Amino acid sequence: MTPTLPLRASVIGGLLLALGAAGAVAAPEKPECIAPAKPGGGFDITCKLAQSGLQESKLIGAPMRVTYMPGGIGAVAYNAIVAQRPADPNALVAFSSGSLLNLAIGKFGQYTASDVRWVASVGTDYGVIAVRADSPLKTLKDLVAALQKDPASVAFGAGGTVGSQDWMKTALVARLAGVNHQGMRYVAFEGGGEAFTALLGGHVQVYSGDVGELAPQIEAGKVHVLAVLADERLPGRLGTLPTAKEQGFELSWPIVRGFYVGPKVSDADYQWWVQTFDKLTADPGFAKLREQRELQPFTKSGAALDAYVKEAVARYAALAREFDLVK
Repeated sequence: MTPTLPLRASVIGGLLLALGAAGAVAAPEKPECIAPAKPGGGFDITCKLAQSGLQESKLIGAPMRVTYMPGGIGAVAYNAIVAQRPADPNALVAFSSGSLLNLAIGKFGQYTASDVRWVASVGTDYGVIAVRADSPLKTLKDLVAALQKDPASVAFGAGGTVGSQDWMKTALVARLAGVNHQGMRYVAFEGGGEAFTALLGGHVQVYSGDVGELAPQIEAGKVHVLAVLADERLPGRLGTLPTAKEQGFELSWPIVRGFYVGPKVSDADYQWWVQTFDKLTADPGFAKLREQRELQPFTKSGAALDAYVKEAVARYAALAREFDLVK
């Protein structure tokens, strides 16, 4: 017997529903955020922001774990994802503008910005130049004067090797003082946490890092900020901190924070992450979590973030050539 039209319609509808269900992408079963440094720095903040936001908003069902993969300020994690876990949909890796700078100068080895899939940014931090609370240096002008008098008298400490973004901030300060960056004293640490410990211990005199990761120590009175590297004073609790620009120095350093996944993650899984972060960053509750970590709004995802990353890498490459880091 030939089925009636309504039955045929219901069969077709059922098939479409079944196909839709089959093509639907489930949330990752074992979500993981990889922070490419030791605990306590900006990558740690980025991962824990995603962890809190995604779980509190119930955009993921399973708990997200944060793991640490220090080495090369992101290089070890980048290489591990591309070479060993290229198709893993569970693994997000935190990145910052420092990661993009390292890509620009070739510190990630053979890989380029085109070798991963850029998911989303969740905010921006800003560079900071700080000293211990009892330091005789009180302003950025004091630091510049000290460098002009005797570059060897000032030891900078930061969570990055020569060529990293924290090094670049110190090199830009040295340039303001008319000092060749090759003549400044710079001590590299694996992460901002170690650099801060060295500052408190008196092993270095000046800390170059990110204001978000230093905020708890600022509020505790352990450090004194010489300058925030933003165009304008930050809103909220950090609004009392002076910028370099208001002290007469043209120096700013925004630090975008976000995530990428492996190059072979399927389009469906990749889009799931992109759309999930779009929902997260649009949630008013997430804005509060971001503010708690002293991050400012900066939201791009998918193709828009990919384009931003490529432009930033080109810009950093030009800056690196100015400091003879690349040819």
